[in-house]
Amino acid sequence: MVSKKKGISQNNTETSLIEKFLYPKFGPGQMWNEVARIVKEKGGEILINSKATEIVLEQNRIKNIIITNVLNNKQTTLIGNYFFSTMPVKELINSLKPKPPKSIVEVANNLQYRDFITVGLLLKNLKIKQSPKNKNGNNLIKDNWIYIQEKSVKIGRLQVFNNWSPHLVKNPDNVWLGLEYFCNEGDDLWQKNDKDFIKFAIDELTSINIIEKEAVLDATIIKMPKTYPAYFGSYNRFDEIKNYTNTIENLFLVGRNGMHKYNNQDHSMLTAMTAVENIKNNIISKNNIWAINTEQDYHEEA
Repeated sequence: MVSKKKGISQNNTETSLIEKFLYPKFGPGQMWNEVARIVKEKGGEILINSKATEIVLEQNRIKNIIITNVLNNKQTTLIGNYFFSTMPVKELINSLKPKPPKSIVEVANNLQYRDFITVGLLLKNLKIKQSPKNKNGNNLIKDNWIYIQEKSVKIGRLQVFNNWSPHLVKNPDNVWLGLEYFCNEGDDLWQKNDKDFIKFAIDELTSINIIEKEAVLDATIIKMPKTYPAYFGSYNRFDEIKNYTNTIENLFLVGRNGMHKYNNQDHSMLTAMTAVENIKNNIISKNNIWAINTEQDYHEEA
């Protein structure tokens, strides 16, 4: 039985039954825009359109890193006391100089990922309706997201952004959907050009009677590689990478891709916070960072 409390705290509620949580007014990106503002306000610098392409090691520490601007290939050398990596582990290991032992590189290169494509559709309305009307007086379905089970389509999940926050849709009479596709970089879905993929997505949602083509007002598409670190491939040997990177004293692996760990956003942020606390408190071991584990926290036992 779910406790019908008005407050946010739900510590005694089973994970899958949580009904309330905090969500930024303009979506999760708003939170990171605020973080960027604070960083700059405090004198920090944020390099955009840039990648860490070479990480130079010296005596079990990072000496410096080479940053390459992806637009003009201009390189910059950065020096620091501590380094936090959220980049995919495969890319991190292959960026290290001198090169790690062959076995470490082998494990890294055989780590697997699932990639992600989302198609945003702005619509006049949905074909499916909520009945009776919801508390806002309209018949928009109340779900935040829906997992699609039909085998005739490739779409895996559907987001209804109106229901995450009404401020995500300029005109409240319209519906803003996100069609999510789970794929592998380079496969047939990934290789479709944007125009064709948007048409494909519209056709899919039409075929399962969720929308009508005539209701589509606008569309966009985003492709995101390495969205989901996978627990197959060479993952059974991941401790070799963990033990190796732990010996690099001023390097801290944090976040979902940084740790090749399927953490949610809260736990991903907590890994970074814990790393900073370790530095402040002169804690050398990184075990407490790796111990932050959603799989343990989210096992539900009746």
